[in-house]
Parts: sequence; structure tokens; C-alpha cells
Amino acid sequence: MSASHARASLSGLALGDAFGSQFFVPANRPHLTARSLPPAPWQWTDDTEMACSVHDVLTRIGSVDVDYLAAAFAARHDFDRGYGPATNRLLRLVREGGDWRELATGLFDGKGSWGNGAAMRVAPLGAWFAGDPARAAQEAALSAEITHTHPEAVAGAMAVAVAAGLDPSLSPAGFLDRIMEHVPPGLVRKGIAEARQLLTISDPLLAARMLGNGRQVAAHDTVPFTLWVAARERRDFEKAMWTTASAGGDVDTTCAIVGGIIAASPDVILPAEWLDRREPLPEWAGV
Repeated sequence: MSASHARASLSGLALGDAFGSQFFVPANRPHLTARSLPPAPWQWTDDTEMACSVHDVLTRIGSVDVDYLAAAFAARHDFDRGYGPATNRLLRLVREGGDWRELATGLFDGKGSWGNGAAMRVAPLGAWFAGDPARAAQEAALSAEITHTHPEAVAGAMAVAVAAGLDPSLSPAGFLDRIMEHVPPGLVRKGIAEARQLLTISDPLLAARMLGNGRQVAAHDTVPFTLWVAARERRDFEKAMWTTASAGGDVDTTCAIVGGIIAASPDVILPAEWLDRREPLPEWAGV
């Protein structure tokens, strides 16, 4: 268990989320081309709000209590943070007394959501269980199924959690290989394998064209690209953020995932100027 790594991961996730969300504002898009920081304040989205609840359940209980976490997601649900329609409805109904198990499994004609919401919030959990990737994957699967029961969404959360807890000294290829050891067969795992083959290229637009950039808001269209970035830029938070954002797509989510993974490494220091621009985290988050 590493509480300090989890706190750092949450802070990096929130910073990535808030940074990425700025580029949905048309006036800020020239900043992306120029690689200059958008004006403050940088507001975070549902990615961070849910990640704070994940961190909260770990600090209070030490593992994922699914009923506690579901109640926390519902109680803290702020419609204006940018939740997807299905999650908005699910959390509202849970708050009104609905059974989250029935609601989550009933989404999308009983197939469950394969969106990237479970992956976007899970990096602090992986950092909490740093050094124990099997446990991280197991706990990530539990955290995912509260809102995303489709196997691909669960696999995406497992992959990100494992990534956040791995030794930062691993080579890029070794990093992705270790992740794949804990991800079940499917589209997400296939995408990670493809990301491994693309480690020799340096163009994020080309990588995103082949792996996805979250535009489809699906785990298999989001997680492989974020792991490609994290594998290449494990020690450089700022470069990782600009690389991720330059690929477009679901930029707040991709930057949140990459930020949470990279910030979990003990030798990574988040840039003070960036942190000064980020909206403060809620006091209950414990960071």
C-alpha cells in the first residue's frame, strides 16, 4: 500500500484533467498549437470528481467497498462537471434509491457501458497498490463495475490501474508487457499490443490515428493511446501532457489518465505554475 503515491497520482490526474479540459474552449486552442499555458483558472471535470471518491474509499477502508463507492459517486455527483448522459442518469437514480447493480448492468440493452469512465478515475487506485499489479487489477475491476460493466470498460480500468503502480524504471516495452499480463483478451488488450508495436514512432497524431484518442468515448479507443504516451514519457509530466493533448479527442480524459499514471512515479514533480492554475481539489479528497 502506498498512500503517498496515491495522493500524487490523484493530484496529477486532476491536473491533467483540468489542463486537457481547457482545449474544449475555442479561445484556448491557439495555446495548444503554441504550447503555451491557457489562462487560469483550469477547472476539472467528472474525471477528477470520481477519482476523488476512489481515493476517499481507499483512505477510509483500504480497498474498494463497492456499495460505499457507489454511494459516494452518487452523493458527490455534480451534473455540471461533464458526466456522460448514461452516468448522469445512473447516479441520479442511485441517489433516489435505485440499485446500482441493476442500473449498471441494464445499460445499453443489458450489455453495460464500455465507455472510458472507469479508466479515467482509477490511476490513484493503481498507485495505492503499487508493486502488486494483480491486486490493483482486481480492485480496479470492482471499482469499474459500479458504472461500467462491459468487459472492455473493465479491462481498460484494469490496464490503467496496473500501469499506475508499475516500477518507473521499466523500459517502455517492458512497461506495456507487464500491463498486458494483467489485462484479459479483448479489444483493449489488442490495442495495448498495437501500442507496443508503435513505440518506435514519435508522432502522437499518427499513434492516435491507429490507436484512437477517446473520440468514441470507449475504453478500447482511449486506453491504448494513453498507455503509449505514458510508456514513452514516464518521467516528463509536461511533455506527456502536451503530447496527449495534441492528439485531440477526449482530451480531458486522456490527459487525466496519463497524468494519473505519470504522477504516481516518485521521481516526478508536478510543475508549480500548472498547479497554481488548477482549480483546488475538494477538502474531502484528502490531498
